[in-house]
Amino acid sequence: MNETLLVDRIICAAARAWQNDGEVLATGIGIVPRLAASLCMSMHNRDLMMTDSEAWLVSEPVPLGPRGAQDIKRETWMGFSRIFENVWGGKRHAMVGPTQIDRYGQANISMVGDDYRRPKVQMLGVRGFPGNSINHANSFFVPQHNRKVFVEGEVDMVASVGYNPARLPRGYSFDDIDIRSVYTNLCVMDFGGPGRQLRLRTLHPGVSVQDVQEATGFPVHVPDVIAETAAPGAQELELLARLDPRNLRAGAMGA
Repeated sequence: MNETLLVDRIICAAARAWQNDGEVLATGIGIVPRLAASLCMSMHNRDLMMTDSEAWLVSEPVPLGPRGAQDIKRETWMGFSRIFENVWGGKRHAMVGPTQIDRYGQANISMVGDDYRRPKVQMLGVRGFPGNSINHANSFFVPQHNRKVFVEGEVDMVASVGYNPARLPRGYSFDDIDIRSVYTNLCVMDFGGPGRQLRLRTLHPGVSVQDVQEATGFPVHVPDVIAETAAPGAQELELLARLDPRNLRAGAMGA
């Protein structure tokens, strides 16, 4: 499938992640999640809040790429203290890109290897993943769906909490964990299967159930009926062209 057509399809599918959230802060980390949040705010959920990536809430999403002051319609101040109020109050839904995800929905952006003191690959560290994952909703974007990302065992470093009873923080229940959706170059999934198993929701054109299972290091729940991921509509494509005038999304899926 043409990569441009694919990324547009994924962005439009991912935009639905915030559709029924009401007034929450949408944080999209990376080109695809940010465009998905921007599209949602423009089309599906006008109550959605977004920032200019600095310290202001905006009344309209800010297009990708260089911009001038005239391109940003600031609404009110949104400094760190207010960001954290949203985080701790659960009034935020972030879409992030983990390096590893396991069967429990635990995610890793910290390091790869058997010994965290001597990592094979050192990455960002856990950053805000622990607090974000226990306080508010999160969704995942994975540009290359394979067994290096969807690992067979547990992730090498548990940076964000999932549905693992052995690691559930004291005083919390699974009802406190809110992993919404997983968007990849093969399909759309969630953790709505039996026992919070990763569940297949839609397949992108040309992708089979077998393709998804072979690219995943643990069993995926497959419902009896699986729809094809919807194609973008004319209005969505028009908005994407406005939100990404330099077509930066064309290279967002990686090699």
